Amino acid sequence: MLSSKVVSLEEAARLIEDGTTITVSSSSGLGCPDALLRAVGERFRSSGSPKGITTLHPIAAGDMYGIGGIEHLALDGLLKRVVAGSLPSGPSSMPVPNIWQMIRANRIEAYNVPSGILYHMHREAAARRPGVLTKVGMDTFVDPLLEGARMNDSSPDDVVTRVKFDGDDWLYFPSIPVDVALIRGTTADEEGNISSEHEGAPLGIYDQALAAHNNGGIVIAQVKRIVKSGSIPAQLVRVPGVVVDRVVVSPDQMQTTQTAYDPAISGEIHAAGGGFKPVEFGPAKAIARRAAMELQNGDAVNLGFGISALVPGILHEEGLPHAVTWVIEQGAVGGMPLRGFQFGCASGARAIMASPDQFTYFHGGGFDRSLLSFLEVDGYGNVNVSRLEAFPHITAGVGGFIDITSAARHIVFMGYFTAGGMQLEVSSGRMNIHREGAITKFVPRVEHVTFSGRRARYMGQSVTYVTERCVLRLEEDCLAVTEIAPGIDLERDVLGQAHLPLRVADDLSTMDARLFREEPMGLELPVT
Repeated sequence: MLSSKVVSLEEAARLIEDGTTITVSSSSGLGCPDALLRAVGERFRSSGSPKGITTLHPIAAGDMYGIGGIEHLALDGLLKRVVAGSLPSGPSSMPVPNIWQMIRANRIEAYNVPSGILYHMHREAAARRPGVLTKVGMDTFVDPLLEGARMNDSSPDDVVTRVKFDGDDWLYFPSIPVDVALIRGTTADEEGNISSEHEGAPLGIYDQALAAHNNGGIVIAQVKRIVKSGSIPAQLVRVPGVVVDRVVVSPDQMQTTQTAYDPAISGEIHAAGGGFKPVEFGPAKAIARRAAMELQNGDAVNLGFGISALVPGILHEEGLPHAVTWVIEQGAVGGMPLRGFQFGCASGARAIMASPDQFTYFHGGGFDRSLLSFLEVDGYGNVNVSRLEAFPHITAGVGGFIDITSAARHIVFMGYFTAGGMQLEVSSGRMNIHREGAITKFVPRVEHVTFSGRRARYMGQSVTYVTERCVLRLEEDCLAVTEIAPGIDLERDVLGQAHLPLRVADDLSTMDARLFREEPMGLELPVT
């Protein structure tokens, strides 16, 4: 006999009232209750309700091309405010997702809050505490001294404030009580207990459910299947049935973006080779190889989207698949982090933690290094990865970037020196520039301060910037060029392409020629 909590998608959508605050558990396609979100959008189109809702998304809901997820809700009248760690993103050649059109046109209020902070705001709301007091985000666009996390002019200054506490400056993010939590798992039993054995990560489903339940709201879970009471081992229950109000069944839900189901992603098996695919030889590989040289054997290393996601493949090619332990914000610890649409998952992870717990680990600086990408870098050492006004939708927003960089002891940023038509060739141990990019990525002032060079100096962080043509370090008063690639002219290709002054290190050296050859490098990592 099926649980009385099981309802149709249409019945679940009718439970959402006008003006409610909804939290959505997702990381792109990973963990996204897409069928539920579609049902809410379809109800609005047919009836005009619910209208004027606020949505909370610790990590993006929907894939990087704006398909599904929050796009189901990106309708005038339905959506009033969105508070998100990240949003769908895609290449500039793709149509702009509706959610970004609404933000740019000031048709909704919109805020970009670091994912970890937003998860912890849910915990505070669940415990009915006032909010999160933190140093995470200071001196970045999240800081009220800059944008205060606001994404457009229609958004009031009410998501974060600077406060004095115990004689020091802090950022304060007030809790946001939740009316409805839309979460996803794999299995529900007849009592509404939820497990996530086929998920790539449980994300923050328990905290988000509690934020609704403890504030008098409702919790609706989307799952693949229903089983009898007692069928789910107690240790596997991620959300107990006592806080789940309704369950909907979507048997064909995807495990993550463009992935139906792979038991290696959910940690049920350890696939031979960990799903490894060789990294294509070229400039990006050279950058990733140089970044790998910053690692030490035994490190716990976080990595972000983009070129940095290639580094695990580099270590695998070099016969060092277990030299470091990868820690990903979605929750995976160990294994082989996946690339492309599956980013955020790992094959053969040794542990899969809840995302809020993983962010507590990051906030406290419990890991050794972080490998991340950049869009822009300025003379202060500031980095922008979160917003370009000309192409806002090509970035996902801040995600966990600020949470991670706020306490990381060693940070390696990587990316190309220029963009816009650049043509490069890597051959015979050299980097050759056949056509220079029209847009420099080293600018006088970044558009969005996602990482603060000033605060990094204050915190004593070690910061390195790796490009295809040179390596730079953050020093006390400047950026310094410390290495230059074979085949690159310092004056023409580096200093002449930067729209800011760069210091040349007294001990300037040549990047290892092995970076620019097809065969493995014979990489060896020093022991921590």
